[in-house]
Amino acid sequence: MTEAQNSGRAWLVRIWPLVPIIGALVFTAILLMLFSASPAESAKAMWTGAFGNRDRFLSVMAFWVPLALASAGLVITFTAGLWNIGVEGQIVLGAIGASWVALKFNGPTWMLIPLEVVVAMLFGALWAGIIAVLKTRGKVNEIFGGLALNNLAIILTNYLISGPWQPPEGGTFRGTEPFQSAALLPRLLDSRFSVLSFVLAVLALVGVYFILRGTTWGLKLKALGKNPYSSYLLGVSSERETIMAMMFCGALAGLGGAVRVLSWFDSLRQSISGGIGFLALLVVMLAAYRILWVPLIAFFFSAVLNGSIVLELRTQLHSALGGVLTGVMVLFVLLFGSAHQLGIGVPKKNSEPPTVSPPSDIAGGLEGGD
Repeated sequence: MTEAQNSGRAWLVRIWPLVPIIGALVFTAILLMLFSASPAESAKAMWTGAFGNRDRFLSVMAFWVPLALASAGLVITFTAGLWNIGVEGQIVLGAIGASWVALKFNGPTWMLIPLEVVVAMLFGALWAGIIAVLKTRGKVNEIFGGLALNNLAIILTNYLISGPWQPPEGGTFRGTEPFQSAALLPRLLDSRFSVLSFVLAVLALVGVYFILRGTTWGLKLKALGKNPYSSYLLGVSSERETIMAMMFCGALAGLGGAVRVLSWFDSLRQSISGGIGFLALLVVMLAAYRILWVPLIAFFFSAVLNGSIVLELRTQLHSALGGVLTGVMVLFVLLFGSAHQLGIGVPKKNSEPPTVSPPSDIAGGLEGGD
């Protein structure tokens, strides 16, 4: 095979995550035409809803931040071969932790906000740690453990806002009393977007990238995700790495919950997560578990969902079309799979048998970091 062919296949593998997006857009356009709607007008309406003015763009960014945080954490758990379905509950617990600080402590902004962030991350990490312990010690699959704790998180939220944290006028399922202004994240202009939360999200994405690319722990997570038995033979503790990966993801999800409750809202409310945890699962699947694609796809999802509101107003199409579009994308990911699974970019087998590295060399690679 020539060098030009190798280069072309390498580029095809890199841009392959765009294929489900393009396929979903074409499918949605056909669906719109079947309902006698103009794809061009619908796309224009969604664009206006997401980027029509400054406030709409800032709303897209405000939704992007917690989505990117949860997605970054999920890249870690997926790398370790874990389906952290409980990320939704971890977002809720993070919101509860931040709300507890906001409601029970008084002080200046410089003291309250760092404390809220730390407590939110701790609550999210501990909630995820329960799932990990159930898996490693109780042999409970993380999917079932996560779903159970998601429901418990919702029940706990409803109990708090209608019981101990109810507003002075009496119990209600609407939410707690508004937080003190010093406890809220500083927001840009009159929007829900906080520059501080954006910085934290960028740091999280960069941190996950370097963890997976240049640390011993990242190599161990990859080994565990590829082959748990072989990684065990090489000295990688599946129990320790499972707990650490889940708690790391839970911490970032908890931070996303703090951002939701301290900038998007100003009190703890029902459905505080807004389904961001489940949406983050779709983002990571569409990104093929690669961290570099996560911020772009999360931004695309945020723009589509925010733009769907104007779509309903201008075209009389239901705003659920945005959800249909994102769902179709994930379906296309499952249909197309990865480029390597379809044999794209995979070199042809040579007649000579491949050279196998001795176990000592592999073990040395895991301990070396790069």
